[in-house]
Amino acid sequence: MWLKVSVMVAILGAIYFYFMQTHDQEDPSVQIKNSYDYIIIGAGSAGCVVANRLSEDSTKTVLLLEAGSSELSNPNIDIPIASPEIQFTEHDWAFRTVPQKNACLAMVNQECVWPRGKVLGGTSNLNFMQYIRGSRFDYDSWAAEGCTGWSYQDVLPYFIKSEDIRIKHLEQSTYHGRDGYLSVSDGTATPLNQLYSKAIQELGYTHIDCNGKSQIGYCPSQETVRKGVRWSTVKAFLRPIMNRPNLHVSSSSHVTKIIIENKKAVGAVFIRNGRQHVVRANQEVIVSGGSVSSPQILLLSGIGPKDHLKSLGIPLEADLPVGENLQDHLMLMMRFFDKTLNSVTEKKATALSSILQYLIFKSGYLSKTTLEGSAFFTDEEKKAPYTQIHFLSGTTEANRVPLLAKMQNLKDDIVEGLVNDAKSMSKKQVESYFLLPILLHPKSKGTVKLQSTDPFDPPLIDPQYLTHSEDVKTFLRAIRMALAISNTTILREIGSSPGDALEVGMPVCNEQPYLSDDYWICRIRHFTYTVYHPTSTCRMGAENDSTAVVDYQLRVRGIQNLRVVDASVMRNIPSGNTNAPTIMIAEKASDLIRGIDSVESLRKVTNSL
Repeated sequence: MWLKVSVMVAILGAIYFYFMQTHDQEDPSVQIKNSYDYIIIGAGSAGCVVANRLSEDSTKTVLLLEAGSSELSNPNIDIPIASPEIQFTEHDWAFRTVPQKNACLAMVNQECVWPRGKVLGGTSNLNFMQYIRGSRFDYDSWAAEGCTGWSYQDVLPYFIKSEDIRIKHLEQSTYHGRDGYLSVSDGTATPLNQLYSKAIQELGYTHIDCNGKSQIGYCPSQETVRKGVRWSTVKAFLRPIMNRPNLHVSSSSHVTKIIIENKKAVGAVFIRNGRQHVVRANQEVIVSGGSVSSPQILLLSGIGPKDHLKSLGIPLEADLPVGENLQDHLMLMMRFFDKTLNSVTEKKATALSSILQYLIFKSGYLSKTTLEGSAFFTDEEKKAPYTQIHFLSGTTEANRVPLLAKMQNLKDDIVEGLVNDAKSMSKKQVESYFLLPILLHPKSKGTVKLQSTDPFDPPLIDPQYLTHSEDVKTFLRAIRMALAISNTTILREIGSSPGDALEVGMPVCNEQPYLSDDYWICRIRHFTYTVYHPTSTCRMGAENDSTAVVDYQLRVRGIQNLRVVDASVMRNIPSGNTNAPTIMIAEKASDLIRGIDSVESLRKVTNSL
C-alpha cells in the first residue's frame, strides 16, 4: 500500500536531483523589520492563504512567522502516495494525546498519535489531500447558533474563489472554481473505484459530487494535487507571491507570546536561531497556528480560562474558554479481500516503470493517495451525514506494518499480530482494500491545556474520545454500513465479505462473539484513531455565548487587534475532511480584515445554489 523505506530512499534520490534543478533547498533568510501592519503567526493551511490575500494590498506590510522550516528540504512531501513518510520527521510536531480512558486502548500508554505540520504549509504537507467542503447543513447550523455571515450561502463563494478544478466533468459546474490558486484533481488510482461506486448504488445511493448539490452518496476522491504533485497551501498560495516586497516570510521562528498592552495586541515575541526577537504590529496580530498551537499561544499570552492560567502563574488578559470544545474525527480501518489484484501494492508502486512514469510524466501510482473515494450517509434528507466512509485501495505488506503501527502508536503484541496477518495474506496471494468508517459529529469534546509556561513544551491534548455513549452507538451504525457495503453483490464477486474485517492475528477482541455489537465496541475502543481533524478550540460564536473565544468576525473577545484564523474557530466540526473548510475560513477572514467583498460577483451566481 505504501512504499518501502529502502526503495523510497532510492526514489527520492532521483526526485531530489530533479527538484534541485528548479529551486534551492531552503529559502533565504529575511531581515525582520521592527514593525509590520499585520503579523501572522503560523504558515499552515490558513496562514499561507491569509498572507497571500493581505499582501495583495501593496500599501500594507505583512510578516508571516512559522515555527517549522521550509518544505523544500524534503522532496518526499511532494509525492502524494508518500504522505505517511512525512510523519515523525522534523516537519511533524509529533504530538501525542494524554492517556485515554475510553479509547486508544491498543496504543502504547493508551496515547493516540496526533501528527501536525511543523513546516511552511503546515498540515497541508502531511495530510492525504482530500478536498471535501462539508455539508451545507454544517454551515447553516453555525449561522443559526450566532455566527452571522457563515451560512452555506455565505461561505460557498469563498470555496469557489480559491479553487482551480482540474476534473474534466466538473469544470463547468457552478459549484466549482476555475481561477483559484488551489488545484483539485481526480483521485482515481485503480479500477476498484468503479466497483465502489456500483456497490453504493446497489444499496440505493447515487454517484455524486460531494462538493456539489448533495453530499449523500458515493464521491470519487477530489485531491489537492496538481500534475501529480501535492498542492499544499504553501505551493498554491505562498510560493507564487513570495517575492512581493511587502511580504516577509520567516521560517524556524517559534512564537512564544503575543504582546498585549491595555487589552490590545501590539506585537509578538519569537525565537529564531536561538535569539529572541520582538516585532510590533501596527494593525493586527492574526493567530493561525491550528487547533493545537493557536490555543497554546493564546494561553501563554494570558488569554484563556482564569483558573488554568492562575495555576501556572500567567497574568490574566482575558478570561475565555481557550482550548475547550476540542472536537476531532475518529476512524477505524476495516480490511476486505480483493481477488482482482487491482489494489496498490508495494511491488506495483516501486516497480521501475512506476518510478519512471512518475519522474517523467508525474502520473501513475505515486501520483495518487490511493484514498479513492468517500461515501456519506444520513438519517434525514435535511440533515448533515452521521458518517463518512473512506475507500482505500491498498494492501499492507508485512514489511510495511511497522510504519502503520508507528502511525497509530500500537503496542508490540498488536504489531506482531498484524505482521503475521500480512504474511498470511501474502501466502494466500490475495490483495485488499480498506473501508474507513468515520464518526463525523462526536458528542465527546476535549481540551488543549498548557503543561507548563515553557513555550517549547508540548501542550496537554485530551480529546476525551468516546466519553459520550452516543458516539459509540453512532460508530456502530457506521461499521454496520461498511459491512453492508462489503456484502454487496459487486464486492462479494471480487472476494469481499463482512468476515474479512477481522484482523486474524489480533486476539484482543476475540473473547466477544464474532461480529457482535460487543465485538465491534471492543474494536472501536481499541483501534479507532484520529483522522487528523482537530477543530473548535478557539470556537466562534455570538457575543453572549460563553463557549465562544472569537466573534463572527474572528476577533478575540475582549482584546483589540487580535484574531484567530484557522480550524480552531470552527463552531463545530464539519462533515468531512477539514483542509478545504480551513482554506475557506482563511479566504473569508482576509476579506473581513481588509473590509472588502472579493466574492460579490460569485455570490450572484451561488445565491441560487
